[in-house]
Amino acid sequence: MGLRIDMVGLFPNDMKVMVAFYRDFLGVEVNWEQGSPFAEFKHYGVRFAMYARSMLPALLGHEPDYTSGINGTLELAIDLPHFEDVEGEYERALSLGAKPVYAPRMEPWNMRSSMVTDPEGNLIEIGSWNKG
Repeated sequence: MGLRIDMVGLFPNDMKVMVAFYRDFLGVEVNWEQGSPFAEFKHYGVRFAMYARSMLPALLGHEPDYTSGINGTLELAIDLPHFEDVEGEYERALSLGAKPVYAPRMEPWNMRSSMVTDPEGNLIEIGSWNKG
């Protein structure tokens, strides 16, 4: 057995905005006290957490670089059961504050896919392999 990914973490500028966005988008509870630098979402898959960007230099021991605009170094992918689910979730994400990247479309690899960014520019793919 190989290594297993345990957690995906984001380092947001605005914890309040990002915690609210992902709580509402994912529809899960979150363990977070306002003002705390750490939040973890109660998600049944890979653990998902956030740590305040302002605290990251002290944790790492040096100042990291950050992207601006669309973060092309990371994608969070949401897999929905049916092709027809993609449009509704895409529109719902936009209503929660996501920014459009591309509207739902069929890909050559037989996946229905759309892409948005969260309020801080991280890519989220909302798609379906139509597996039911």
